[in-house]
Amino acid sequence: MAEIKYEEALAKLEKLVADLERSDLDLKTRLTKFEEGTKLARTLLTRLEQAKKKVEMLVGSNIGEPSLTTIDESVYGSGEGNNESE
Repeated sequence: MAEIKYEEALAKLEKLVADLERSDLDLKTRLTKFEEGTKLARTLLTRLEQAKKKVEMLVGSNIGEPSLTTIDESVYGSGEGNNESE
């Protein structure tokens, strides 16, 4: 899925849910909308997880000075930006 803003994805998902609640849609259309909604929901959950990790990194920084570290797994493997010793 192409990069889409969180708010736009949420609005699209809300519209899909409203569409699915209508009784005049045929099965094929419902399945297509359901599939699109599932993809959007996964995208939204991923973005929320990323935001949560960023907040945790900011809160867990040394001496109360905020710092932002990339969430990329290679950062954890290199020992940089890793505060597990605290």
